Amino acid sequence: MSKFTLISFKLCPYVQRVAISLREKGIPFELVYVDFSDKPDWFKAISPLGKVPLLRVDEGSDTAVLFESSVILEYLEDIGEGRPMHPADPVETALQRGWMEFGSSLLADIWSLEIATGAAAYESAVVSLNRKLDRLENALGAGPFFNGTEFTFVDAVFAPAFRYFDVFDAFMERSILARFARVTAWRQALAQRPSVAEAVVPEYADLLHDFLRGKGAWLIHAANGRGVSAHA
Repeated sequence: MSKFTLISFKLCPYVQRVAISLREKGIPFELVYVDFSDKPDWFKAISPLGKVPLLRVDEGSDTAVLFESSVILEYLEDIGEGRPMHPADPVETALQRGWMEFGSSLLADIWSLEIATGAAAYESAVVSLNRKLDRLENALGAGPFFNGTEFTFVDAVFAPAFRYFDVFDAFMERSILARFARVTAWRQALAQRPSVAEAVVPEYADLLHDFLRGKGAWLIHAANGRGVSAHA
């Protein structure tokens, strides 16, 4: 039997999607954290892009290190351990793979919001987020998950993105997600999933807050007790 080691950074949403999927499939794994302010040599040697997640697969004397979260998720599906996390229908699977890429695009907008140090950059990020959330709202059905009652890889991809707003909302007059009823219901359903809750360290919110403060994020500094508008 293979032994799996997930190499992580505590704030990385791409690691979270792999950790969630491993737990959903019931696949045991070890978690190893890397300090990105001082990357160890062993990490630099095995990470082609210098990024996480990495999934080290040990089988007997053979070791492979997989990189890129989307590749790792497909590998987990291919090996057939645990329950399937793609739909049975190939067309539905292809559609969900597309929405998984959409989730990565949403994360890019969230990153832009995080690092915005002025009002113009912040508002631009909010506008882009709202456009994507409009699309997502229209794509969702009755829920509670993207594919109805089945938790799939799409859910594992979006759950870490929605988690950011647990911290962001504390600084805003009104949550960016507030006007999206289906997205909000989906976000709430994902937050209640044990695999999602367990995908981050207990101090996640504090670490994210410290990160935003260190970046000089307009989201924090402009709030100053009065909140930041989420209207675009």
